[in-house]
Amino acid sequence: MLSIDSKIAEDTAISNYITPYRQQLEAKMNEVIGTSKENMIQNRNLPETLLGNFFTDAMVNIGRNIDPQVDFSMATKDGIRSSIKAGDITVGTIFEFMPFENLLVILELKGSDVLRLAEFIAESNGQPISNAQIVIKGKKLMDFKIAGNTIDPNKTYKLITYDFVANGGDHVRGLDKPVKSVTTKQLVREGLIEYIQGLTKAGKQVESKLDGRVKIIE
Repeated sequence: MLSIDSKIAEDTAISNYITPYRQQLEAKMNEVIGTSKENMIQNRNLPETLLGNFFTDAMVNIGRNIDPQVDFSMATKDGIRSSIKAGDITVGTIFEFMPFENLLVILELKGSDVLRLAEFIAESNGQPISNAQIVIKGKKLMDFKIAGNTIDPNKTYKLITYDFVANGGDHVRGLDKPVKSVTTKQLVREGLIEYIQGLTKAGKQVESKLDGRVKIIE
């Protein structure tokens, strides 16, 4: 066993070799792509958060640029890895938020499987969703709607999420038998960066709000 600590002298040849690459990487990570109006804090315990709403709203927007028929989006609280603070948002901010090489996936689901997914969301005390509304009581599903409409078990609905979730990550249920599955070439992280840059070009800030899309009742 070799102890690696500050007692070991730096190899200047290696340091000099990697310095230009480090400087390029730091310059890219520090590039400002937008601004956030407020702190959006990561919190795995709350059923609905500003951060989760921002993320899933962004996914719907990105997804509809790929397929205009995307109905709703869903992520998991554990999949969000860091907060977004008020002020400048950099490329590095989004790398910290979504550090994985996840690709966006569009799943066409039977209404009956959408309800299975809703039951999972209820049992886990809420997960980030967009263009959908869920009512939960005692971790049981009371109601689930997409765009204000009750789910028809015989219809199909298009969900945008990312490949980790689509493949059953975080124990998500209801996504294992899609009518159709399309894995896009769009990395989640790159999609978010482009989405924020688009807001900035339009003179808008990144913002979110709590709107009761995940409701827990006694």
